[in-house]
Amino acid sequence: MYLLMLRIRKFEEKVVELYPAQDMRSPVHLYIGHEAIATGVCLNLRKDDYVSSNHRGHGHCIAKGMDMRLMLAEFYGKKTGYCKGKGGSMHLVDPENGVLGTSAIVGGGLPLAVGAALASVMQGNERVSVAFFGDGAVDEGSFHESLNFASLKKLPVVFVCENNFYATNSHQSARHSNNDIACLAEGYMMPSVCVDGNDVITVFETARNAINRARSGKGPTFMECRTYRWKAHVGPDCDVEKGCRPREELDQWVKRCPVKRFRELLLDENVLPESEMLELARQVDEEIEEAVIFAKNSPLPSPTELYEDVY
Repeated sequence: MYLLMLRIRKFEEKVVELYPAQDMRSPVHLYIGHEAIATGVCLNLRKDDYVSSNHRGHGHCIAKGMDMRLMLAEFYGKKTGYCKGKGGSMHLVDPENGVLGTSAIVGGGLPLAVGAALASVMQGNERVSVAFFGDGAVDEGSFHESLNFASLKKLPVVFVCENNFYATNSHQSARHSNNDIACLAEGYMMPSVCVDGNDVITVFETARNAINRARSGKGPTFMECRTYRWKAHVGPDCDVEKGCRPREELDQWVKRCPVKRFRELLLDENVLPESEMLELARQVDEEIEEAVIFAKNSPLPSPTELYEDVY
């Protein structure tokens, strides 16, 4: 669990480091601050379970088993990337690991997860779908349509709203008359819960119950996980300098860092000694450096391939 959180954090920090060179032409929406959610949810999933993601999807992809080398290659527009360099950060797909795709369309992943869940029921294979989305997606029609249909058909899907309180630069209080997002699921007769999205143990246990419930045929569950993104809506910078968010607000959430919080818990409970944590960090650093070398050394697609795989 700690290794996975560390892998997500360090991967994103490497993107922050590399992005200013402008060799990555894909926009990036970073997952720093959200690590406990993807980790806690995906560790409960089987490899053949489905995940639909959004524009801020690097953490979901890593947690579901996608290869960091192929992810970085895609960011660089290389032929060895998951979508042969044509998709970029917001269009990562990996059917082998059940990743239906990250999506640049706000709320675009919810119907995919519901459709995959319907297919699971029709095929009788007990595969569960998880839809990851942000609080901004709650404003979209696809959100309500997906919840309604999933509840109506008792589909094996878990809706995970990563509520970081901002849709681009608009605070939740400026968009919603009720800031309790979890209660929206009640209108569709769906069990819902709001949890601390920076507490990986709480997320893990809540997701386990929801996923087991879905797999046993009892229908969907809605999880609101409250968290906070550390970087700007898009790109490696911090948008507080531009007045998009209060510095004090960011500072308070950084103090609640999910990775640091779990690290301290493991140390306090004598679960993992600091020496092993340092070794895990070294291991992850090595993995990421290998991924960077692979991506940079990979070839660009040929201009003759421009129209291949385009429908």
